[in-house]
Amino acid sequence: MPDSIFNGIFIGGTIEGPGESAEAQRLPLARANRHGLIAGATGTGKTVSLQVLAEGFSAAGVPVFLADVKGDLAGISQKGEAKPAFTKRAEQIGLNPFELRGFPTVFWDLYGTSGHPIRTTISEFGPLMLSRLLELTEAQAGVLDIAFQVADDEGLLLLDLKDLRAMLAFLGERGEALGTRYGNVAKASVGAIQRALLGLERQDGEIFFGEPAFQLADFMRQTYDGFGTVNILAADRLIQSPRLYATFLLWLLSELFEELPEVGDVDKPKLVFVFDEAHLLFDDAPKALVAKVAQVVRLIRSKGVGVYFVTQSPSDIPEEVLGQLGNRIQHALRAFTPKEQRAVRSAAETFRPNPAFDASQVITELGVGEALVSLLDAKGAPGIVQRTLIRPPSGLLGPIAPAERQRLIGLSPVGPRYDTPVDRDSAYEMLARRAQQAAAADIPAPTPASKPARTRESPAEAFAKSVARAVGSQIGRAIFRGVLGSLTKKR
Repeated sequence: MPDSIFNGIFIGGTIEGPGESAEAQRLPLARANRHGLIAGATGTGKTVSLQVLAEGFSAAGVPVFLADVKGDLAGISQKGEAKPAFTKRAEQIGLNPFELRGFPTVFWDLYGTSGHPIRTTISEFGPLMLSRLLELTEAQAGVLDIAFQVADDEGLLLLDLKDLRAMLAFLGERGEALGTRYGNVAKASVGAIQRALLGLERQDGEIFFGEPAFQLADFMRQTYDGFGTVNILAADRLIQSPRLYATFLLWLLSELFEELPEVGDVDKPKLVFVFDEAHLLFDDAPKALVAKVAQVVRLIRSKGVGVYFVTQSPSDIPEEVLGQLGNRIQHALRAFTPKEQRAVRSAAETFRPNPAFDASQVITELGVGEALVSLLDAKGAPGIVQRTLIRPPSGLLGPIAPAERQRLIGLSPVGPRYDTPVDRDSAYEMLARRAQQAAAADIPAPTPASKPARTRESPAEAFAKSVARAVGSQIGRAIFRGVLGSLTKKR
């Protein structure tokens, strides 16, 4: 087992001047659940720092979750290359021996093409998250709350989007009768929610909802030789729907917070969770949501979870969250505009000063693979910021061949659990049966001798037709996507 389990994760080494020896920069595992930040402009080395951290955690037996936004983290599963530049860097910072190896990796993908699908049910996702994902108004969010409550009271399972659509159709038809018990249900609000769901379906959002539902235990695996599993979410396609991406990661963080037990201070984290493109989580987010994220980040460390944000500038992270990120790796920032210059000064001010240099000046001078690093010490205090050469990764840097990815997916121990979707009896089917039974009981059959008189629809008949339309639209949409699937996937 690499010595990182005892001495912390080797991040890199500092070089103060020509001929001077490097001082190792190590992240103590006992302080890794105090969270962290990797920041820097595009092309400055954030991905390498992220991979180095993930490799160190895995070697110490800590499972890791990474969102692979650019598609270049899969190489961690393969043995790296002894490039001359890497070998020279290893010697320069005193990394001896420089071991090349791959790390145990499980690939995930909401779309189910580049990894195992991750699903959750509508009920588990909950109305609050769903309201944010759909960008509902306060009134529309209230109606969605009612839909969830009525489904719970009526024993109707909400598993996927077709269940929710059928539930909303039921609510729209019965709104007046239900209003005295649950509150006003405006048909306009129901219609607005249905339109928002249609927009979500057009962005392939429905693939996230269904069964089998994801189980957190499958993120927290170790291999027989004690390495933590590196869970990589293929997010290169998902990032094109930024609200779905951010909401999914927030949901996952909330699940960790709710399900994991309190463990207090631990020798090493139970899991490390990484937010790449972290600014998407906070862009246009209401204050209440930011406050909730800050609360979860503050409290989740007692569950043994470390949260690391990756973004271009520390200013992308709200102050109430930024103040809780004790471990910092700051790559170069640009300072061409007044706004960028303020961001540089702000980033420099967050470090414990080093009398040997001016941090605000050095941030703009850092080369690729260099960073200003400040890590918590054994007592939990921020270390003096150091100009650091980041160590080369042991795994392959960059993507892997699609065939190799599919080979690893086929060998994964979680494949049999998640790769085949399940569609069990739920609100959609239950409401359809109720509608059919109500229609059969209340609507008399016409006599063959005469044309039936035109009569006003009974409530049961209206509801039956409404649900039938909802069912028909779902079937029609499924047929349409089956026939034209190859065309829609090219968008």
